[in-house]
Amino acid sequence: MSKYIYVLIFSLFLQACGGDDKDSGLVDFRLNEITINGLKNQDSYADIDPQNLSVTLSFSAVIDQKTIEANIKLRDNGGKDIKLSYVYDGLKSIELKPVDALQAYSKYSLIIWPGLKSIDGTDLFTGKTYSISTTIDMADKFPRIPDEELLDKVQSQTFRYFWDFGHPVSGMARERTTSGDVVTTGGTGFGIMAMIAAAERGFISKNDALSRIQKIVTFLDTQCTSYHGAFAHWVNGATGATYPFSQYDNGADLVETALLFQGLLTARQYFKSNDAGETLLRADITRLWEAIEWTWFQKGGENVLYWHWSPDYGWQMNMKITGWNEALIVYALAASSPTHPISAEVYKQGWTRNGAFAEGKSYYGYLLPLGAEYGGPLFFSHYSFLGINPKDLKDQYTDYWTQNRNHTLINYTYCITNPKGYAGYSADCWGLTASDGNNGYSAHSPTNDKGVIAPTAALSSMPYTPEESMKALHFFYYKLGDKLWSDYGFVDAFNLSEQWYDNQNIAIDQGPIVVMIENYRTGLLWSLFMTDPEVKAGLNKLGFQSPDI
Repeated sequence: MSKYIYVLIFSLFLQACGGDDKDSGLVDFRLNEITINGLKNQDSYADIDPQNLSVTLSFSAVIDQKTIEANIKLRDNGGKDIKLSYVYDGLKSIELKPVDALQAYSKYSLIIWPGLKSIDGTDLFTGKTYSISTTIDMADKFPRIPDEELLDKVQSQTFRYFWDFGHPVSGMARERTTSGDVVTTGGTGFGIMAMIAAAERGFISKNDALSRIQKIVTFLDTQCTSYHGAFAHWVNGATGATYPFSQYDNGADLVETALLFQGLLTARQYFKSNDAGETLLRADITRLWEAIEWTWFQKGGENVLYWHWSPDYGWQMNMKITGWNEALIVYALAASSPTHPISAEVYKQGWTRNGAFAEGKSYYGYLLPLGAEYGGPLFFSHYSFLGINPKDLKDQYTDYWTQNRNHTLINYTYCITNPKGYAGYSADCWGLTASDGNNGYSAHSPTNDKGVIAPTAALSSMPYTPEESMKALHFFYYKLGDKLWSDYGFVDAFNLSEQWYDNQNIAIDQGPIVVMIENYRTGLLWSLFMTDPEVKAGLNKLGFQSPDI
């Protein structure tokens, strides 16, 4: 009997307690639901549009409006309160929005303090903090157009760097947007190739391209100081005098010279008619080409080529040109010279280091036959291959298409993996190469990653990774176009972690964009350069095999 009495007493106690709660109106006051930009009840919210943060909080009871603003705060990573607009429905829900747009790629905390009260004075059961991280404003900055039209736009506007911004006296390419009279030898070679692509696409006439290239060639021939036929890295575009690149580098730069003549030999192949103007251009290019004393740069007969020579400091720089890097074109042209050719042994001992440059390591599952760890900056796969066609190009060391494609895919995959956690790195935003940066110019790569993405890296890789490069182009143009797109194409670089966007264009980065997109679309520059009979003979001498040679 005592058992049943106990159950009866306990039941009456519960009813009494329930009756007291009902009579007093006291109930738990809790946050039932949080919705941020359509996502519900998460502890953290990532990739939020900084232009459009919208928060809805739903509670279990009617809210005391007087306690809202003091107890619901949005703070940045430094603890500063962000001004909010509060919309209260008079019942159980609050909508919050920042008064001003948030910063892209930044972290914020939404804090709900337990001092928030219901209308009957009940404190919030528990406080809560939610982590919010923003992305960029993901709205398109320009209208969507077909990809072929977009490629035309990128090529034509980037080409304008060399056309509209070319030096008025020499016609050569200025080093960068702020260079004044300083023009660049290698960048001019890239610009000449860009002019050929522009003429074929109808951005300019073929006669206009001929006139501009002739202007450059005449300046090189009659005004510009040369050293054993080679030219300096930087030149005064008004006078032709050498502009020192560094203290001891005030003479010949063989790599820059090779990049220049990659463009000039391509022009010699393009302007093939018997027209007097085209005939003159070919003759002038040939004279300059045959004047380069490639063997002089063996420094007294060594089986290697040297990068620099100065009339004041001689071989003081003492920099051998050895692989693997961007300078394959030097040995290709040196072997192709009809007047001062190097032997195959110079290539073997100097460039390949008797094969030691072939290490054959894999990264992310991609075999990299040649080169430094993770492949180095992406311009290694661009500069020499504006003219040299890597498709089906092989020698005893590698297949060069595999080399360049895998180098690009390693760089791409590294950016997706993003081991340093930089803002923005993704399948849409990738590409590490030599470029400006928020802390100065640097040869960015997976082993020298500073959070800096350069559009030229992905865009000039278009032949190797067309889908990945096109996604990057869409992101750079449509999503970041208000920050990156300029009168001369994309600015040189940006760092989303630091919200830094360059305001410069650089010739050696703009040129490969035009040229490699054209090689992706038509193979034009590859076809022209690889049909040069002297180039064919030189590559064949060095042991290269290709349908082109």
